[in-house]
Amino acid sequence: MATDTVSSKTTSRIDELDYLKCIMIVLMISFHLVYIEELHPYAKQIVYTFHMPVFMLISGYLMKIDKAAKSFLRTILWLAIPYIVMESGYTVMASILPIREHIDNLTLGVFLSKLIINPLGPYWYLHSLILCGTTYYAVFRIPKIQNLTKFILLGIIYFLYSKIGIVSLPFAFYFLAGTVIRQSSFEFLQIFRPSFLALPAIIPLIINPDNLHAGSIGGVLIVYLTVSLCLAVYPYLKNNLRGGMLFIGRNTLPIFLFSPIFTIICKQLIPALSFDPTGMLFLFASVLICVSGSLAISWLIDFGRLTPYFIGRAKIIS
Repeated sequence: MATDTVSSKTTSRIDELDYLKCIMIVLMISFHLVYIEELHPYAKQIVYTFHMPVFMLISGYLMKIDKAAKSFLRTILWLAIPYIVMESGYTVMASILPIREHIDNLTLGVFLSKLIINPLGPYWYLHSLILCGTTYYAVFRIPKIQNLTKFILLGIIYFLYSKIGIVSLPFAFYFLAGTVIRQSSFEFLQIFRPSFLALPAIIPLIINPDNLHAGSIGGVLIVYLTVSLCLAVYPYLKNNLRGGMLFIGRNTLPIFLFSPIFTIICKQLIPALSFDPTGMLFLFASVLICVSGSLAISWLIDFGRLTPYFIGRAKIIS
């Protein structure tokens, strides 16, 4: 393990990572649709085993710590602001709408608890990213100790975070795995190799429910094999499809932020599409609405020149 505290790897965009992010954000939307998760509960278990671990893994890999403290804290600030805005809105709406995470009595204490300690809905990802990323930066600023020691210290801190209930240990450790790859002599695509052999390897794992947990050995293998299989498919994508997937992958942040608005709206489609017992028509229509609706909101924010006040850059759509 090298002792350098920052990575010398290229910071240019990696198309394969955007492609993976596209797949994972579509799966996230799909199984946040209550109708779909109720129709296909086992498929939900399989997807939940790998989709957010892949996001955390990529986030750890892409987290840049070769910055001055002021610059890094600015990055964290512009994760915190959309988190606070969206989590606050989600928590308030959970006290009004009859959703699964409904809050019967929203008090200031409950509100602050959800915002600071135990987020509602999908926004726990940003909460974990802020905590894990800030800790990663702080530990790697410690001078005169080797990276191996820093990673051990990071693991201990993440374990303590999990004990007090502010992060999920498996997800924190996937983030940690991403940072290990970043600080190593290997690139992400050297660790995760494309192979169609991942398909026959993954089948016996996913048919055993004991493996359908991100923190299990079987879960770790499922994460690796899923990425390997997805990467094997990538070179065979038609240019138009690939371009569309890369666009979605580059814009997973706004889709992630705004798609919960549309997953609620999409419930109105159920009566009209319930004639399809598989739910696939509902799924296709809902994903299309969620993605296009999220991008439309993002375009309006860009058009209104509000983006610099929301995420700290000129445009939210890239």
